[in-house]
Amino acid sequence: MIVFESLKWKNFLSTGDQWTEIQINESQSTLVVGTNGAGKSTMLDALCFALFNKPFRKINRGQLVNSINEKGLKVEVCFSIGKDEYRVFRGAKPNLFEVYKNNKMVDQEAAAKDTQKYLEQSILKLNFKSFTQVVILGSSTFVPFMQLGASVRREVIEDLLDIQIFSNMNTLLKDRMRSTLSQSKDCKHLLSIAEERVQAQQKLIDSLREVNETRKKEKEKKYKSNVEIVNEKERISIEKKSQLKELEGQVIDIEEYKTKLQTLRTEQAENKSELKRLTKEAKFFEDNDTCPTCTQAIGKTFKKGKMTKLNKLGVSLTKEVSKSKENIKEVLETIDKIETISLELYELRGEISGFEKDVVRIESENLEIQKELLELKENTPNIDKEMETIESLQTQLKKTQEDCAKINSTLDEFQVVSTLLKDSGIKRQIIKKYIPVFNNLINKYLHSMDTFFNFTLDEEFNEVIKSRFRDEFSYSSFSEGEKQKIDLALLFTWREVARMKNSAATNLLILDEVFDSSLDASATGELLTILLKLGKDTNLFVISHKGDILRDKFKRCLRFEKINDFSKLLDDE
Repeated sequence: MIVFESLKWKNFLSTGDQWTEIQINESQSTLVVGTNGAGKSTMLDALCFALFNKPFRKINRGQLVNSINEKGLKVEVCFSIGKDEYRVFRGAKPNLFEVYKNNKMVDQEAAAKDTQKYLEQSILKLNFKSFTQVVILGSSTFVPFMQLGASVRREVIEDLLDIQIFSNMNTLLKDRMRSTLSQSKDCKHLLSIAEERVQAQQKLIDSLREVNETRKKEKEKKYKSNVEIVNEKERISIEKKSQLKELEGQVIDIEEYKTKLQTLRTEQAENKSELKRLTKEAKFFEDNDTCPTCTQAIGKTFKKGKMTKLNKLGVSLTKEVSKSKENIKEVLETIDKIETISLELYELRGEISGFEKDVVRIESENLEIQKELLELKENTPNIDKEMETIESLQTQLKKTQEDCAKINSTLDEFQVVSTLLKDSGIKRQIIKKYIPVFNNLINKYLHSMDTFFNFTLDEEFNEVIKSRFRDEFSYSSFSEGEKQKIDLALLFTWREVARMKNSAATNLLILDEVFDSSLDASATGELLTILLKLGKDTNLFVISHKGDILRDKFKRCLRFEKINDFSKLLDDE
């Protein structure tokens, strides 16, 4: 329960540089009187300004500073909650905002808005509208509960039932959910990238494996082809070697035949030369009867004998020349045959040597192919390296999946909690439980003021008002006096509910010119009866022009007067 103890202010509105102080918990009932403009309602503005940084009435902040002194506005309110004592200082020109708990200032380093939030949410547990609904009634600027919008009505009820925390939690949860949703989106993006990287790496590995398999098949095919080529070359080489051996058996020493040829050609040349000489000599004898040299006559018998001899020798030599020609031809043919065989042998040896070189080269090539095949089978460096890469990527993917799973799990949990924290969740169930209590209390207070219609609020805080004849009405359809009775009934109900919950309960109740409005005499008496029964834990302040009528109904009277343009507080006890 919030127990307000004192309130003081200076240089506030029409109040000058001297402190005006009210001991709030000094008396159970206090009547505040004064003429118009004397400053009776200043305590409302000072109290709200101190607690919520804005006055109760619609006054600009700049107008709160006393227009004569123009500076040094200060307001102080003291209250206790349980065993803790609080003081709140607020000022303008210069600006001032300090909150003390048990004489220790609350976080001087915090921003003013954060301190204000702390004051409302953690200390008072009431905002401006909720506070005014349970503490203040009246004033021309006051907006009663029934004239508030649906969302504000809900806010007030949540504060009274101390379930505003669920809304605060929901607000915090929404921030967490937005952050988690952002993380989830980021995680989905990272997960997509990680999956794409793994897939791309797997495709690369598959491609390398395919390439390696293709290379393996090509190498195996080449190896097999090389074996076939070697076998064929070795087969041909064997054939060629057989031919070589056969031809080598046919080879004769060609030099012998070249010597023989030379001898034959020499003999032939000599025979031809001798035959030429004989022919010349025969022709000499044939053409001459005398010797040209000695001029002696050549006898016929001699000439004939000589001719016969020469012819015989010529025929013999001609046969020898012819025989030599045949012999030379045979030798030449033999030499040619030997040279042909030698050429064939040379070519065969070259071919055999070429085959052998090819076999060595191909077999060497096959050894390299075998080595490569072994490496492809047992040692695939490119794939091994890429496998290390994909293992790393898969580890990253798994971690990302785990992170995403955690985030999504958290998000699911948040969504479940969010459902519970929504207006339709836990709060609805609590409000639903209290709606009958609200309605019973409202109608109890209405009946105590001789107002006999049935007033109910639904779970959306819309009113249903029925007469005893079951006619339905709305709040706006009633007279101002009836409206005020409804407003009073709601005020007392909210205070009763706040007392039930304790956290939002307060000792302070201020009625501003309620008795000066549209209440008739009967309603005024009934209201006084209700007020006097509020109990010792309530400190009632009634601001009114009817001091002469109401004075004897209150234990204390405070009078405000305007002296030299400054409001002064006079204790009229």
